[in-house]
Amino acid sequence: DSTAKAKLPVVFVLPEWWGCGEYVRMRAAQLAELGYLAFAVDVYGDGKLANSVAEAQAYSGPFYKDIQLAITRIEAAQMAASLFPNADPTKIAAIGYCFGGGILLEAIRNGYHCNGVVSFHGSLPQSAPIAGSIVTPMLVCHGEADKFVSMEQVTIFKNNLDQQKLPYTFYAYPDATHAFTNPNASSMGVKFNLPIAYNEAADKKSWIAMQSFLTVIFK
Repeated sequence: DSTAKAKLPVVFVLPEWWGCGEYVRMRAAQLAELGYLAFAVDVYGDGKLANSVAEAQAYSGPFYKDIQLAITRIEAAQMAASLFPNADPTKIAAIGYCFGGGILLEAIRNGYHCNGVVSFHGSLPQSAPIAGSIVTPMLVCHGEADKFVSMEQVTIFKNNLDQQKLPYTFYAYPDATHAFTNPNASSMGVKFNLPIAYNEAADKKSWIAMQSFLTVIFK
């Protein structure tokens, strides 16, 4: 809301591996309606959008291989968002979907910091966090039926955080697959032969969980 008098908390949104398309922009618009300064992040640059699984793998691959590259883009997004006149640079959070969620969790593991991050159906880092580097609260919204993340990976992820007593909340939604928040996931799953589908119940519950999380971290 550009007419807002007060400074607004900033929430920037990292996209699925398809790139910064209509879906992530829709989520940014929803966040703006909630009263935040929302910022959709073009992680790949130049507005690149993947039109196939092979392209998505090619675009996302460098960020999985080099988390410092991802952190550089995330920090650039944080800086750009904080420069808006009505942005509150002391209150910045990030949410991410699939690729974006996984990259955020990996960035946190490697020392990136903001007020809090939310991962929706993202991959889960399997390596232990760098000791003493994480003070950023995490909300992880996971689909129990996600074919890309095994139960063993969930256990390892949780154990790594528990051992260092790091701040996180983990929700697992029954019958929810990878990409469960995206209304287009079911058709995309058919088109590209991927085990993904929209789950309205999990979508709504995870969005409510995110709203509660943002309210708490921005107090």
